[in-house]
Amino acid sequence: MDLMETVSRNLRRLRHEKGLSQEELAGRAEISARYLGDLERGQYSCTVTVLGQLANGLGVHPADFFA
Repeated sequence: MDLMETVSRNLRRLRHEKGLSQEELAGRAEISARYLGDLERGQYSCTVTVLGQLANGLGVHPADFFA
């Protein structure tokens, strides 16, 4: 499994664990819901800035995306 796939899977898992829709998390992270969906499907990789925004929106540490 490559790193982008790991981040994608963990992003989706963490969002589900927090009980958030893609729209809710996208709003919290200040990104578009479409972009979030693309990230979860592994169609795009994101910057560390966006990873930080997602971590803040989820209330997790950015390293949790790589576990």
